[in-house]
Amino acid sequence: MTESKNVARIEWIVIPAPDIRAAETFYREVFGFSISPYSATYLVFKAGNVSGALDQDLAPSTNSTSFSLTVTNIDKTLALIREHGGGIVKEKYELGPGAGYCAKFRDPNGNTLELYSNRE
Repeated sequence: MTESKNVARIEWIVIPAPDIRAAETFYREVFGFSISPYSATYLVFKAGNVSGALDQDLAPSTNSTSFSLTVTNIDKTLALIREHGGGIVKEKYELGPGAGYCAKFRDPNGNTLELYSNRE
C-alpha cells in the first residue's frame, strides 16, 4: 500500500512594508492588487489566485525567499514600476526560445521580486 503525501499549496504571502502607504499605492497601481485595511500596520490583498498582506512591522528583503509576479506586458510593467517609485534590479531578459521573459525589480520599500511574462 502506498502512503499518501500531504501536498501543500501556497495561499498567503506577506510582503514587508515599513512605508505601508507607499506599498499600498505601488501594488495597487502597478499590479492591480485589491487591497483592504486590516489594521493601521497590516493591509490584506488579493492578487489573482493568491492572497496576502503588506506588513509594516517586517523588514524588507533583497536576499531571501522571493516570488515572481506574472504580467501580461513586461515592458509596460517595468515602466509602471519606475513611475510608481520602484527600481529595476535586472532588466528584461529572455528565458529561452518560447519560454518568456523575466526581470527583477525593487519595490518602494526595498524588497526585490521578479517579473515573468510569456510575451514582451
